[in-house]
Amino acid sequence: MLVSSIVAVFVVLWSTGFVVARAITPYADPNLFLLARFGGTALIFAPAALATRAAWPTGRDLGKHMLAGALLQGVYLGAGYWAVAQGLSAGVMALLGALQPLATAAVAAPLFGERQSRRGWAGMALGLAGVMLVLEPKLTAAAPSTLHGDAPPWLVVFVSIVAVGAITAGTLFQKTSLAKADIRSASAVQNFGAAVVAAILALALGEHRWIASATLWGSLAWGIVMLSGISVTLLVWMVRRGDAARATALMFLAPPLAALEGYVGFGETLLPVQIAGFAVALVGVLLARS
Repeated sequence: MLVSSIVAVFVVLWSTGFVVARAITPYADPNLFLLARFGGTALIFAPAALATRAAWPTGRDLGKHMLAGALLQGVYLGAGYWAVAQGLSAGVMALLGALQPLATAAVAAPLFGERQSRRGWAGMALGLAGVMLVLEPKLTAAAPSTLHGDAPPWLVVFVSIVAVGAITAGTLFQKTSLAKADIRSASAVQNFGAAVVAAILALALGEHRWIASATLWGSLAWGIVMLSGISVTLLVWMVRRGDAARATALMFLAPPLAALEGYVGFGETLLPVQIAGFAVALVGVLLARS
């Protein structure tokens, strides 16, 4: 029952990342927002680790934790936000993100011996199909020719693929010797690593827009506590204690839930095909985790 509750909390929280990304768009540049988010989460976990006298990563492990956090959050979100800012459809980015569980399953097999059964692969395929159905209304006008940024279309597509590769690598990193570290101190260090990436991207892209508003501060608080604080930590915890593929399969449910949240929070249309996609993705996740 406890594990089921944790799984449900993770899925719901992870899906809200799409809503937060949309909510902050009128008020802040993305990497500047991510810098504040990751830095704020690091400042929460660091005192918690110090107060409980948790052991801290040292030496080479310290660098590995920073790299893991940089990949899992910094590069993934920074690159993804940049691609969307260049005109890549958010639906396409979400679809590319849905490839991450498949990539994780494929790489985890040779690295950690996590063999997927036929039922597991069938569940992965159904999960991806469900995501495609949910995003279908957003994909019709998502061709690279519609990009409106300064970067060439091939670079935007390449960066979006790099983003998916980064979160896959950052997730699998959690299965290595890093899994031995106290999760409180590890979270502090990994969020700091993500913040370094966000700071570099914000400076390189000349980001400075920050229009204070209740929406922005509320989104930042949610991002610090619920997304980088609880959601990512739950992902790391699930990957540590079980198969990485089974844990990341839950991400297939994020786009369907985000569509539902967009319907409730922003009045977006929720079509029958999207509801059907939600059902297909749910069946897929149940098969992949069985």
